[in-house]
Amino acid sequence: MKIGIIDLDTSHPQNWIPIERELGHDVVALCDAGAVHPVGYALDFAEQHDVPRVFPNPQSMVADVDCVILHGCDWDAHVANAKPFVEAGKSVLIDKPVAGNPEDLRTLRRWVDAGARIAGGSSLRYCRETTAFLDTPASERGTPHTVIAGCGVDEFNYGIHAYAHLAGLMEGRAARVRHLGGHPQRRVQVEWSDGRTGLVIVGSVDGWVPFYATAVTEKGAAQFVADPGVLYRALLERCLPYLAGNTDEPPTPVETWLEPERWAIAARTSWLQGDRWVDLTELDYSDEAGYDGAAFARQYRAMRYPTPS
Repeated sequence: MKIGIIDLDTSHPQNWIPIERELGHDVVALCDAGAVHPVGYALDFAEQHDVPRVFPNPQSMVADVDCVILHGCDWDAHVANAKPFVEAGKSVLIDKPVAGNPEDLRTLRRWVDAGARIAGGSSLRYCRETTAFLDTPASERGTPHTVIAGCGVDEFNYGIHAYAHLAGLMEGRAARVRHLGGHPQRRVQVEWSDGRTGLVIVGSVDGWVPFYATAVTEKGAAQFVADPGVLYRALLERCLPYLAGNTDEPPTPVETWLEPERWAIAARTSWLQGDRWVDLTELDYSDEAGYDGAAFARQYRAMRYPTPS
C-alpha cells in the first residue's frame, strides 16, 4: 500500500515506519496538526525518514494514499481525521487509544458495519507472549476464566494497553464494569455474563511497571510480561494485511475490537459515580464525556516542550 501518516505526536511514527517498509509498504505522505510539535517539525521529520510529501491537512492527502495511519495523541480528533478517508474508500489504522467517548466509538462501529476497513488500537491485544498461549490447543491450556492485566504511567493513554491485554486473552464482549478503588493504582473489575472475570490495574506509580498479565484456567495459570521490543511489529503484522485487502478477515471482529476503550470509559463512569456497576449497554446510548483527548495533548506537549521558568 501507499501509506500516509497523520500527526507525529508520539514516538510511534518513527518506530513504525521501518516496520511498515519491511512489510512491503511505501510511506509516501504525512501531515501534522501541530498539537504537540512546533512549526517545521513535520518537514524535518519527512526529510529524516524519507517521506516524500508533506500535506497541510488530512483532506489534501486522500487521493495520494491507499491507507492512512492516525498517530495523534488527541484521540478526540481521530474520527474527524478518518472521515475523508473512509468516505473515499481508503483503509484506516488508528493508533491507541482509538477514541475516548461513546459517540466516537459508535461512529467507528457504524463505519465498519457499512464496509469500511478500519483497524488498530493497542498492540497488547496481539503481543507475542499471549498469542503463543492462545495458539496452544484449549485442551492443553484450558480456557481463561480469571485474568489480571496491568501496566503503569496513566489511566487511559497508557492504561488502555492493560484493557487490550485483557481483551486479547478473554473472548467475547463483557457485560459490566466497576471500579474497585485505588491503592495506589486504580483497580477495575470487568465481568462477562457467563461469570468470567478480569481485573485491570492501571494508573501512575513511582518507577516503571511492565505490561503484564496472569491468566487462570481450569488447567492451571500462565503469567506473561510482554516484550516491548516486538509489540509494534505484532500489531502491524496483524492489521496491515487486512487493510491492504490481502484478506477479508479482520484482525479482530468489530464487536470486540472497541471493547478496551468501552471498558475504560465505563470504569471512569464507575469511579465518578461511587464505584457502581456500569452495564456496558449504557454506552450504546450514553453521551458520557469520557476522556478528554485535547486536554491530554496539551499535557503531552507541555511534557515534551516544557516552558522555561
